[in-house]
Amino acid sequence: MISTGDLKKGVTIEFEGQLCSILEWQHVKIGRGGAIVRMKLRNLRSGATVDRTCDAGDKFKRVYLDRSHVTYQYQDGDQYHFMDTSTYDDIVLTEAQLGDAKNYLIDNLELDIIRYEDEPISVELPEKLVLRITYTEPGFKGDTATGGTKPATTETGLVVQVPLFLSTDDLIRVNTTTGAYVERA
Repeated sequence: MISTGDLKKGVTIEFEGQLCSILEWQHVKIGRGGAIVRMKLRNLRSGATVDRTCDAGDKFKRVYLDRSHVTYQYQDGDQYHFMDTSTYDDIVLTEAQLGDAKNYLIDNLELDIIRYEDEPISVELPEKLVLRITYTEPGFKGDTATGGTKPATTETGLVVQVPLFLSTDDLIRVNTTTGAYVERA
């Protein structure tokens, strides 16, 4: 069991009978009343994000997840296929289970798959990933007084704000947690 005082980002708990990962949490002390905890949770099975409030001191069942290395293979409709690198098994996840991670999947990408009692739930991406820009408007020198940005579409369909000097077919490094441009690769 885990108390509200031990909550932190990324911890997986069982909340209202569902497997949930904590995205954000905030401990709030209201004037005369008792303290409460506001949480933003992501349901690991459905991918839905919900906001919940509970009393400080409540306890939840902590869930431990297993991880194994996989390689992304291909997409078939709303199903994404991965191959376990140790057993060569085909693992299928839906678009809802992947959430925003689907915007970073490129062929033969090595990542970790997260399982609960041998049921695949979601994937854990590397912190930074190199993507190719497939389309961006040309940037012209002198358009801004300071360093400006422009939208660029990557090979996965993700749109990222990049500096003006980048053009189509350039490789960029993107932070997978924030979706922001990091540097030229």
